[in-house]
Amino acid sequence: MTSAERIILVGGGGHCRSVIDVIEQQGKYKIDGIVDLKENIGEKILGYPVIACDNQLRELFSSCKNAVITVGHIKTNSLRLKLYKSLKEIGYKLPVITSPLAYVSRHAQIGEGTVIMHHALVNANANIGKNCIINSKALIEHDAQVGDHCHISTASVINGGVVVENNTFVGSNSTSKQEANLMGFIKAGSLAK
Repeated sequence: MTSAERIILVGGGGHCRSVIDVIEQQGKYKIDGIVDLKENIGEKILGYPVIACDNQLRELFSSCKNAVITVGHIKTNSLRLKLYKSLKEIGYKLPVITSPLAYVSRHAQIGEGTVIMHHALVNANANIGKNCIINSKALIEHDAQVGDHCHISTASVINGGVVVENNTFVGSNSTSKQEANLMGFIKAGSLAK
């Protein structure tokens, strides 16, 4: 058995806790530590230390080449987008993190830095962009296209042939009509046409 690859987590809030759980379940990566606010250095999140702040990412790269963004996307994705650009500029590899409790069709495509949470379902010919959150129990149906830097929230349904534009937030329990075009901020529990 090969040893787990090392990875750092960038962001120490609630979404970080959820991603830690997925990484532990996946068993592919060993968490080196968490990058968060300077005042939190030395604290622990679910047993993992906060080891640095954002302006130390270049330093950390010399010892760890993998990173995942663990800042959530609720009101805006501007911080996730800024961190993505910064990590790419430094040279970090942003692997796809997929819960072993999720189902992802071998005929689907998933972009770098995307996290697929527990019990999400991604069907055949779905295409998910870079740096997305496909949250717990979300459904991405056949032939759907999810752009870059999107958050598909818990228990949302993106039906067949739907196009979700870049930087879109789809709230919890939202359901789209098939072949719809979604963009911007979709309220939780809404029916997107």
